[in-house]
Amino acid sequence: MSSVQSAERPVPASGGSAPPPGHAPRLDIQGLRAVAVGLVVLSHAGVAQVSGGYIGVDVFFVISGFLITSLLLRELATTGRVSVRSFYARRALRLLPVSSLVIAVTLGGAWLFLSKARLAEYAGDALASALYAVNFRLAASGTDYLAQNGPPSPLQHFWSLAVEEQFYLVWPLLLLLTWRITRGRRRLAAVPLGVVCLGSFAAGVLLTDSSAPWAYFASFTRAWELGAGALLALGAGRLERLPAALAAPLTWLGLGCVTLAALSYDDTTPFPGHHALLPVAGTVLVLAGGCAPAPHGAGWLLGRRPLVWLGGLSYGWYLWHWPLLVIVPGGAGPGPPGGGGGPRRSVARGPTLPGPLDHLHGP
Repeated sequence: MSSVQSAERPVPASGGSAPPPGHAPRLDIQGLRAVAVGLVVLSHAGVAQVSGGYIGVDVFFVISGFLITSLLLRELATTGRVSVRSFYARRALRLLPVSSLVIAVTLGGAWLFLSKARLAEYAGDALASALYAVNFRLAASGTDYLAQNGPPSPLQHFWSLAVEEQFYLVWPLLLLLTWRITRGRRRLAAVPLGVVCLGSFAAGVLLTDSSAPWAYFASFTRAWELGAGALLALGAGRLERLPAALAAPLTWLGLGCVTLAALSYDDTTPFPGHHALLPVAGTVLVLAGGCAPAPHGAGWLLGRRPLVWLGGLSYGWYLWHWPLLVIVPGGAGPGPPGGGGGPRRSVARGPTLPGPLDHLHGP
């Protein structure tokens, strides 16, 4: 389920270290993260006007791929290598404390307020979440989940963090290998990633029709969204030279695409499939145009202090909001989560985000 100053976090992130020398923080990305997590939370809370708010997870995936790849590329450019051990250690130190706390508190809340008959199932979800493998657990049991009338798992939202971590088990190693083979030529380094993205997108489209839970939760059908951000990072140097007359409209067009998807998609939209192209392309356009900041671009809106502040809290917000929406109504009495309009996306589309991405993601 991140900004340049917090690029080591997945989507959505909760802050981060200072930006590297010579790289100012991208406040527009912080604001875009706030928009994404807000859409997801509103969608999960049953706000009908943003029934497609689950696309916030896709936004987080692209942001994560862009920022973490930018971080890796800086390390490659300055040292000629990537410390994979340090990369994974940094992610563990940033992610595990908060996520472990959320898992423990959520499991305790489920024991107190939710069905005791499903406690073993929730414990399995907790273990899978801690191991960043809950997405495959949800995909494998998706048909049974869809047949249930009870609330979804309060830990289901960890699927997007699992997708990210599975992607980053492979991506730094692939980037390092292609960087060495191509001797740092970014155009050539983009070729294997582009092939991976095409294959992942094709798998997502095909499985959306034949096996919706696997299409939604599997990392191999979502990798292209993180890869889209990574490909953008490989071309960021050229994007910094975009004229303002082009960069500004790109950002507004991209933000419009994200908004259109959030407002027009709903539970009946086959997702991800080809429908995921709209929010992913929109996020890519916002990020691309923002590489060459223009005074009248969407960064003017996304860089506002309230959105930047909210974007910095998005990782924690994402982790806590879903357990609260599922568990609190259970403690208040019988009935579906959130009264008639609580969390509705139980499996085939799942509680998204994030966060992170999520950090998110999502994530």
